[in-house]
Amino acid sequence: MAESAPLLRMKKITKTFPGVTALSDVDFDLRRGEVHALMGENGAGKSTLIKVLTGVERQDMGRIELEGKPVLAKNPHHAQELGISTVYQEINLCPNLSVAENIFIGREPSRFGAIKWRMVNARAEQALDRLDVRVDVTQSLGSYSVAIQQMVAIARALDISARVLVLDEPTSSLAANEVEKLFQVMRKLKEEGLGIVFITHFLDQTYEISDRITVLRHGELVGCYETALLPRLELVSKIVGKELDNLDDVSQLRNSSAKHVSTETLVQARGLGRKGSVKPFDLDLNAGEVLGFAGLLGSGRTEATRLLFGIDSPDSGTLMIDGEEVRRFSPLQFIRRGVGLCPEDRNADGLVDDLTVRENIVLALQSSRGWLRHIPRRQQYEIADKYIEALDIATPSADQTVKNLSGGNKQKVILARWLATDPRILILDEPTRGIDIGTKTEIQKLVISLAEEGKAIVFISSELDEVIRCSHRVKVLREREVVTELVGDEVEEGRIMRAIAGGWEQ
Repeated sequence: MAESAPLLRMKKITKTFPGVTALSDVDFDLRRGEVHALMGENGAGKSTLIKVLTGVERQDMGRIELEGKPVLAKNPHHAQELGISTVYQEINLCPNLSVAENIFIGREPSRFGAIKWRMVNARAEQALDRLDVRVDVTQSLGSYSVAIQQMVAIARALDISARVLVLDEPTSSLAANEVEKLFQVMRKLKEEGLGIVFITHFLDQTYEISDRITVLRHGELVGCYETALLPRLELVSKIVGKELDNLDDVSQLRNSSAKHVSTETLVQARGLGRKGSVKPFDLDLNAGEVLGFAGLLGSGRTEATRLLFGIDSPDSGTLMIDGEEVRRFSPLQFIRRGVGLCPEDRNADGLVDDLTVRENIVLALQSSRGWLRHIPRRQQYEIADKYIEALDIATPSADQTVKNLSGGNKQKVILARWLATDPRILILDEPTRGIDIGTKTEIQKLVISLAEEGKAIVFISSELDEVIRCSHRVKVLREREVVTELVGDEVEEGRIMRAIAGGWEQ
């Protein structure tokens, strides 16, 4: 690193949204000639911190300094003028325009209203040459690979401003050789004195390219560490964290429920995978069993469930449900086979905010029947009221709009939706995220009781304690690959964390 004096400093940043503290007194600093990794699970506050930095959101408290002077970006364009540019995971350029047009869109040199295309193309070549990228800048951006598009986005960001570059999950869609090319560019920019914020969930890449690591968890700063001095296992521990709760009774329920695990295999996957999503994996899931998926954000947990629920189609392997091979991958087909999914993001992918509790609960059941076999309104109320009572959903009535419920009660509504379909197989992706300890305990106990009834459950959680507490077996994923499976007494925190960290002890 060129020097220790901070190029960028964010001090005591606090940001709240209705009912949620997204950031609480978070400090972050960036040095010249440094790659500083920003890490944490979903909901840790990474995105909010960057939004505050780039003017998308305004902090409630705190101070931002750039080269020792206070700054406050009014919007992303103003942030770029200050010298802070962001390249997002989803490349927000125009694939139908040329490479040169994308680099200079809105900033084209012109004379008397006419764009100087020769100058545009020449300057675009110069901008890419700085990154050792040589392509025909007159060709459409969409004709090039994702890796080249990523480089074009970086070239545009650097041409606009050249002090702070934020790379938000830049390697998520890149092949190994493309990642190495990106890292070569990042090292070159470091040598030029640029400060780079690298948001990622890949441990190997973090240790290969970063100088320091800042970890956030639940909107709070866990700490800032020199990469070379932080053992991988310790980093995993800091990212995952622990909650002090008294849920040992759930573990006891799990242990007592083990006798209900059947030898009847409901789900069998062999070499099931999808390129760029999750590497081929094997899976057996029996009736009465809770199979846990453990791993960090981006490890492939959610991507695996998308295959197991038919959202994505695999390009390798086979999947059997109830002894019958699945040939058509679509959620509706899987619902009709008795599979249910509580998605990771309940607000974006699970609930329809403007519908009532009743309408949300009967949604999957109605879809499985088809719209021509409409569920009578009286029966809808009977179903809704049954699960409102069974799951103790706090709502004035079944006609309450679901967006007015608390996070925990929203989660219960999604569970009620799938229980109403009487699924044999239930996939629960982060079913307790963002809810209070009491409701979390209720849902964990419900998971165990459903297994005792003979249902097969896939259970995903970022909280290791929770995975261990609820699961009879655990598959550990890292870098989009199942790396090990733990059974019985092997299901313990140390083994899981070592597997997540890649087996490194230091």
